[in-house]
Amino acid sequence: MSMDVSFSKMNGLGNKIIVADMRGRADKISSGAAIALTAIEETSFDQIMEIHDGDAVGIDAVLRIINSDGSEAEACGNGTRCVVSWLGREIDQEKYLFRTTGGLLHANVVGDDLVSVDMGEPRFGWRDIPLSEEFHDTSGIELQIGPIDDPVLHTPSVVSMGNPHCTFWVSEDIHSYDLERFGPMLENHPVFPERANITLARVCARDHLDVRTWERGAGLTLASGSSSCAALVNGVRKGFVDRKSRITVPGGEMKIEWRDDNHVIMSGPTEFEYDGHLDAVTGEARRDDENDNS
Repeated sequence: MSMDVSFSKMNGLGNKIIVADMRGRADKISSGAAIALTAIEETSFDQIMEIHDGDAVGIDAVLRIINSDGSEAEACGNGTRCVVSWLGREIDQEKYLFRTTGGLLHANVVGDDLVSVDMGEPRFGWRDIPLSEEFHDTSGIELQIGPIDDPVLHTPSVVSMGNPHCTFWVSEDIHSYDLERFGPMLENHPVFPERANITLARVCARDHLDVRTWERGAGLTLASGSSSCAALVNGVRKGFVDRKSRITVPGGEMKIEWRDDNHVIMSGPTEFEYDGHLDAVTGEARRDDENDNS
Protein backbone atom coordinates (compact mmCIF):
# COMPACT_ATOMS: atom_id res chain seq x y z
CA MET A 1 0.00 0.00 0.00
CA SER A 2 1.24 3.48 -0.86
CA MET A 3 0.67 6.17 1.75
CA ASP A 4 1.84 8.93 -0.59
CA VAL A 5 -0.88 11.55 -0.06
CA SER A 6 0.20 14.16 2.46
CA PHE A 7 -2.57 15.55 4.64
CA SER A 8 -3.18 17.72 7.66
CA LYS A 9 -5.80 17.07 10.30
CA MET A 10 -7.39 20.41 11.15
CA ASN A 11 -10.58 21.86 12.53
CA GLY A 12 -12.64 24.98 12.16
CA LEU A 13 -14.46 25.59 15.44
CA GLY A 14 -14.51 21.83 16.00
CA ASN A 15 -15.68 21.01 12.45
CA LYS A 16 -13.28 18.11 11.79
CA ILE A 17 -11.39 18.59 8.54
CA ILE A 18 -8.75 16.63 6.65
CA VAL A 19 -6.89 18.74 4.08
CA ALA A 20 -5.34 16.39 1.49
CA ASP A 21 -2.74 17.52 -1.04
CA MET A 22 -3.71 16.01 -4.41
CA ARG A 23 -1.84 18.53 -6.55
CA GLY A 24 0.18 17.12 -9.42
CA ARG A 25 -1.85 13.91 -9.62
CA ALA A 26 -5.00 12.77 -11.41
CA ASP A 27 -6.45 10.32 -8.87
CA LYS A 28 -8.91 11.01 -6.08
CA ILE A 29 -9.50 9.69 -2.58
CA SER A 30 -11.98 6.85 -2.88
CA SER A 31 -15.26 6.66 -1.01
CA GLY A 32 -14.00 3.49 0.66
CA ALA A 33 -10.88 5.30 1.85
CA ALA A 34 -12.98 8.11 3.29
CA ILE A 35 -15.19 5.68 5.19
CA ALA A 36 -12.13 3.83 6.49
CA LEU A 37 -10.54 7.08 7.68
CA THR A 38 -13.59 8.25 9.58
CA ALA A 39 -13.99 4.86 11.27
CA ILE A 40 -10.79 5.50 13.24
CA GLU A 41 -11.03 8.09 16.00
CA GLU A 42 -7.70 9.77 15.24
CA THR A 43 -8.54 10.34 11.56
CA SER A 44 -12.32 10.76 11.89
CA PHE A 45 -13.57 13.79 10.03
CA ASP A 46 -16.63 15.69 8.91
CA GLN A 47 -15.16 16.65 5.53
CA ILE A 48 -12.06 15.92 3.49
CA MET A 49 -10.89 18.91 1.46
CA GLU A 50 -8.96 17.59 -1.54
CA ILE A 51 -6.69 20.27 -3.00
CA HIS A 52 -6.17 19.86 -6.76
CA ASP A 53 -4.25 22.10 -9.17
CA GLY A 54 -6.06 25.20 -10.39
CA ASP A 55 -7.73 24.66 -13.74
CA ALA A 56 -7.61 28.23 -15.06
CA VAL A 57 -5.66 31.46 -14.68
CA GLY A 58 -6.40 33.00 -11.30
CA ILE A 59 -7.78 29.81 -9.73
CA ASP A 60 -5.51 28.92 -6.81
CA ALA A 61 -6.94 25.41 -6.45
CA VAL A 62 -9.84 23.17 -7.34
CA LEU A 63 -11.42 21.72 -4.19
CA ARG A 64 -13.17 18.37 -4.02
CA ILE A 65 -15.15 17.94 -0.81
CA ILE A 66 -15.90 14.49 0.64
CA ASN A 67 -18.29 13.81 3.52
CA SER A 68 -17.60 11.17 6.14
CA ASP A 69 -20.07 8.78 4.49
CA GLY A 70 -18.06 8.93 1.24
CA SER A 71 -20.48 11.21 -0.60
CA GLU A 72 -19.42 14.53 -2.11
CA ALA A 73 -20.48 18.01 -1.00
CA GLU A 74 -20.72 21.19 -3.03
CA ALA A 75 -19.54 23.58 -0.31
CA CYS A 76 -17.87 23.64 3.10
CA GLY A 77 -17.11 27.02 4.60
CA ASN A 78 -15.10 25.79 7.58
CA GLY A 79 -13.17 23.41 5.35
CA THR A 80 -12.38 26.22 2.92
CA ARG A 81 -11.03 28.32 5.78
CA CYS A 82 -8.80 25.40 6.77
CA VAL A 83 -7.53 25.14 3.18
CA VAL A 84 -6.54 28.81 3.25
CA SER A 85 -4.62 28.34 6.50
CA TRP A 86 -2.99 25.20 5.09
CA LEU A 87 -1.90 26.93 1.88
CA GLY A 88 -0.65 29.86 3.93
CA ARG A 89 2.20 27.68 5.16
CA GLU A 90 3.70 27.77 1.66
CA ILE A 91 1.98 30.65 -0.16
CA ASP A 92 2.36 34.19 1.16
CA GLN A 93 -0.84 35.83 -0.02
CA GLU A 94 -3.98 37.25 1.50
CA LYS A 95 -6.59 36.49 -1.17
CA TYR A 96 -7.51 33.13 -2.68
CA LEU A 97 -9.92 31.89 -5.33
CA PHE A 98 -11.14 28.29 -5.38
CA ARG A 99 -13.38 26.30 -7.66
CA THR A 100 -15.81 23.78 -6.18
CA THR A 101 -18.74 21.91 -7.68
CA GLY A 102 -20.90 24.56 -5.98
CA GLY A 103 -19.12 27.41 -7.78
CA LEU A 104 -16.24 29.81 -7.16
CA LEU A 105 -15.25 30.72 -3.60
CA HIS A 106 -13.24 33.82 -2.64
CA ALA A 107 -11.34 33.75 0.65
CA ASN A 108 -9.21 36.27 2.56
CA VAL A 109 -6.75 36.02 5.44
CA VAL A 110 -7.90 38.62 7.95
CA GLY A 111 -5.67 37.84 10.93
CA ASP A 112 -3.69 35.15 12.74
CA ASP A 113 -5.61 31.90 12.08
CA LEU A 114 -8.64 34.02 11.16
CA VAL A 115 -9.99 33.54 7.64
CA SER A 116 -12.96 35.03 5.83
CA VAL A 117 -14.77 33.17 3.05
CA ASP A 118 -17.23 34.63 0.55
CA MET A 119 -19.86 31.89 0.40
CA GLY A 120 -21.56 33.51 -2.58
CA GLU A 121 -25.22 34.36 -3.04
CA PRO A 122 -28.06 32.42 -1.42
CA ARG A 123 -30.69 30.91 -3.69
CA PHE A 124 -34.31 30.71 -2.59
CA GLY A 125 -36.20 29.20 -5.51
CA TRP A 126 -37.63 25.76 -4.78
CA ARG A 127 -35.95 24.31 -7.88
CA ASP A 128 -32.60 25.87 -6.95
CA ILE A 129 -32.46 24.47 -3.40
CA PRO A 130 -33.73 21.93 -4.67
CA LEU A 131 -37.10 20.77 -3.32
CA SER A 132 -39.20 17.96 -4.79
CA GLU A 133 -42.36 20.08 -4.86
CA GLU A 134 -43.21 23.70 -5.45
CA PHE A 135 -43.22 26.21 -2.60
CA HIS A 136 -43.73 29.88 -3.43
CA ASP A 137 -42.34 31.05 -0.07
CA THR A 138 -39.30 29.04 1.04
CA SER A 139 -38.84 31.13 4.18
CA GLY A 140 -41.32 28.71 5.78
CA ILE A 141 -42.38 25.46 4.15
CA GLU A 142 -44.92 22.89 5.31
CA LEU A 143 -42.82 20.29 7.08
CA GLN A 144 -42.87 19.02 10.64
CA ILE A 145 -41.53 16.27 12.88
CA GLY A 146 -43.54 15.27 15.93
CA PRO A 147 -47.20 14.78 16.90
CA ILE A 148 -49.75 16.82 14.98
CA ASP A 149 -51.12 18.36 18.19
CA ASP A 150 -47.66 19.19 19.58
CA PRO A 151 -45.14 19.48 16.74
CA VAL A 152 -41.56 19.43 17.92
CA LEU A 153 -40.07 20.90 14.76
CA HIS A 154 -42.13 22.61 12.10
CA THR A 155 -42.24 25.20 9.30
CA PRO A 156 -38.51 25.37 8.51
CA SER A 157 -36.84 27.96 6.30
CA VAL A 158 -34.94 26.49 3.34
CA VAL A 159 -32.20 27.92 1.14
CA SER A 160 -29.26 26.86 -1.00
CA MET A 161 -25.77 28.08 -0.11
CA GLY A 162 -24.36 25.99 -2.93
CA ASN A 163 -25.78 23.03 -1.02
CA PRO A 164 -29.31 22.56 0.42
CA HIS A 165 -30.10 23.81 3.92
CA CYS A 166 -33.12 23.53 6.18
CA THR A 167 -33.36 25.75 9.29
CA PHE A 168 -35.86 24.99 12.06
CA TRP A 169 -36.56 27.84 14.49
CA VAL A 170 -36.74 26.75 18.12
CA SER A 171 -37.40 28.56 21.38
CA GLU A 172 -35.68 26.20 23.82
CA ASP A 173 -32.01 25.33 24.32
CA ILE A 174 -30.84 23.84 21.01
CA HIS A 175 -29.27 20.94 22.91
CA SER A 176 -32.63 19.97 24.43
CA TYR A 177 -33.84 18.63 21.07
CA ASP A 178 -32.98 15.10 19.94
CA LEU A 179 -31.29 16.17 16.72
CA GLU A 180 -29.36 12.91 16.57
CA ARG A 181 -32.71 11.14 16.11
CA PHE A 182 -34.47 13.75 13.97
CA GLY A 183 -31.45 14.57 11.83
CA PRO A 184 -31.27 11.43 9.68
CA MET A 185 -35.02 11.45 9.02
CA LEU A 186 -35.04 15.09 8.00
CA GLU A 187 -31.84 14.87 5.96
CA ASN A 188 -33.45 12.13 3.87
CA HIS A 189 -36.99 13.52 3.78
CA PRO A 190 -38.61 13.10 0.33
CA VAL A 191 -38.98 16.88 -0.02
CA PHE A 192 -35.17 17.07 -0.34
CA PRO A 193 -34.19 15.11 -3.48
CA GLU A 194 -30.48 15.80 -2.86
CA ARG A 195 -30.82 15.48 0.93
CA ALA A 196 -30.26 18.53 3.13
CA ASN A 197 -28.28 19.94 6.03
CA ILE A 198 -30.60 20.23 9.05
CA THR A 199 -30.06 23.08 11.50
CA LEU A 200 -31.77 24.09 14.73
CA ALA A 201 -31.54 27.84 15.34
CA ARG A 202 -32.51 29.86 18.41
CA VAL A 203 -32.62 33.65 18.30
CA CYS A 204 -30.65 35.09 21.24
CA ALA A 205 -30.61 38.72 20.09
CA ARG A 206 -30.86 40.80 16.92
CA ASP A 207 -27.18 40.12 16.32
CA HIS A 208 -26.85 36.61 17.75
CA LEU A 209 -28.01 33.13 16.78
CA ASP A 210 -27.34 29.86 18.58
CA VAL A 211 -27.25 26.96 16.10
CA ARG A 212 -26.66 23.22 15.99
CA THR A 213 -26.45 21.19 12.79
CA TRP A 214 -26.96 17.68 11.51
CA GLU A 215 -24.74 17.80 8.44
CA ARG A 216 -25.73 15.99 5.26
CA GLY A 217 -23.41 13.04 4.81
CA ALA A 218 -21.55 13.66 8.08
CA GLY A 219 -24.06 13.72 10.95
CA LEU A 220 -23.82 15.84 14.09
CA THR A 221 -21.03 18.39 13.86
CA LEU A 222 -19.54 20.94 16.22
CA ALA A 223 -19.69 23.53 13.45
CA SER A 224 -20.97 23.87 9.90
CA GLY A 225 -20.04 27.06 8.09
CA SER A 226 -22.51 26.85 5.23
CA SER A 227 -25.32 25.85 7.64
CA SER A 228 -24.53 28.86 9.84
CA CYS A 229 -24.62 31.11 6.78
CA ALA A 230 -27.97 29.61 5.83
CA ALA A 231 -29.31 30.21 9.35
CA LEU A 232 -28.25 33.86 9.23
CA VAL A 233 -29.83 34.38 5.81
CA ASN A 234 -33.02 32.62 6.83
CA GLY A 235 -33.14 34.62 10.05
CA VAL A 236 -32.92 37.87 8.11
CA ARG A 237 -35.68 36.69 5.77
CA LYS A 238 -37.89 36.00 8.79
CA GLY A 239 -37.07 39.35 10.36
CA PHE A 240 -35.43 37.70 13.37
CA VAL A 241 -31.86 39.04 13.10
CA ASP A 242 -29.78 41.76 11.48
CA ARG A 243 -27.68 41.16 8.37
CA LYS A 244 -24.47 41.04 10.42
CA SER A 245 -24.52 38.67 13.39
CA ARG A 246 -22.43 36.35 15.46
CA ILE A 247 -23.29 32.69 15.28
CA THR A 248 -22.60 30.44 18.25
CA VAL A 249 -22.08 26.76 17.39
CA PRO A 250 -21.10 23.94 19.77
CA GLY A 251 -17.45 24.42 18.73
CA GLY A 252 -17.28 28.18 19.26
CA GLU A 253 -18.30 31.36 17.50
CA MET A 254 -18.11 32.77 13.98
CA LYS A 255 -19.19 36.04 12.42
CA ILE A 256 -21.41 36.13 9.36
CA GLU A 257 -22.61 39.04 7.24
CA TRP A 258 -25.15 39.02 4.43
CA ARG A 259 -23.88 42.04 2.55
CA ASP A 260 -25.95 44.46 0.49
CA ASP A 261 -24.40 42.97 -2.68
CA ASN A 262 -26.18 39.70 -1.73
CA HIS A 263 -22.95 37.85 -0.87
CA VAL A 264 -22.63 36.01 2.45
CA ILE A 265 -19.29 36.42 4.24
CA MET A 266 -18.22 34.02 6.99
CA SER A 267 -15.25 34.65 9.29
CA GLY A 268 -13.73 32.40 11.93
CA PRO A 269 -10.58 30.69 13.23
CA THR A 270 -8.81 27.50 12.19
CA GLU A 271 -6.57 25.08 14.07
CA PHE A 272 -3.87 22.60 13.01
CA GLU A 273 -3.78 19.26 14.81
CA TYR A 274 -1.16 17.16 13.02
CA ASP A 275 0.33 16.23 9.63
CA GLY A 276 0.31 12.76 8.09
CA HIS A 277 0.20 10.58 4.99
CA LEU A 278 -2.58 8.37 3.68
CA ASP A 279 -3.42 5.84 0.97
CA ALA A 280 -6.00 7.29 -1.43
CA VAL A 281 -7.46 3.84 -2.19
CA THR A 282 -7.58 2.11 1.19
CA GLY A 283 -7.61 4.98 3.68
CA GLU A 284 -4.66 3.56 5.60
CA ALA A 285 -2.98 6.52 7.33
CA ARG A 286 -0.17 7.46 9.65
CA ARG A 287 0.86 10.56 11.55
CA ASP A 288 4.18 12.01 10.49
CA ASP A 289 5.28 12.51 14.10
CA GLU A 290 4.68 8.81 14.79
CA ASN A 291 6.83 7.95 11.80
CA ASP A 292 9.57 10.27 13.07
CA ASN A 293 9.54 8.68 16.50
CA SER A 294 9.60 5.09 15.31
